[in-house]
Amino acid sequence: MNTYFTADTHFGHANIIRYCNRPFKGVYDMDDTQCNNWNATVGPEDTVYHLGDFSFGLPDKYLARLNGRIFFVFGNHDREMKRVKQEKKWNHKVTWLPDLAEVEVEGQKIVLCHYAMLVWNKSHHNTWHLYGHSHGSLPDNPQSNSFDVGVDCWNYYPVSFSEVAAKMAKKSWKPLDHHGA
Repeated sequence: MNTYFTADTHFGHANIIRYCNRPFKGVYDMDDTQCNNWNATVGPEDTVYHLGDFSFGLPDKYLARLNGRIFFVFGNHDREMKRVKQEKKWNHKVTWLPDLAEVEVEGQKIVLCHYAMLVWNKSHHNTWHLYGHSHGSLPDNPQSNSFDVGVDCWNYYPVSFSEVAAKMAKKSWKPLDHHGA
């Protein structure tokens, strides 16, 4: 079983192509490409942490197509995902996380949120922070163990835990707050 992270898929959202200059002919092309990329990467037994902005419109058809078990943090464009949560019909595939979630993967503590933060719980103890929302528009801080896992930053694929670890290993991390190391 492998673990992946992603955000900002915006399935069914035609205008996101223009807003974020995505390289797709239209919404069907974008949706098919992202579903195919997801399933080429993620196996049925894998875990995906999706950090919000899953879809515009009905998410059911996308949830039905995607491999893996999804752990979901809501974003600012997830009204329909909130409906899906209330209906409970996808609870066999989706685990609903709080807006600010703390998880541990392969011994690494990670704070997950749709939004980027400067500091987070235990950031001074080398806890990572992964986020979406900004569609790759924020500068990467080489001294902070955080970065954007949104599809716009990862060629419309989920990013693996090992890829995240490799990126974090290249950073010259140091605490940004008063706690020190």
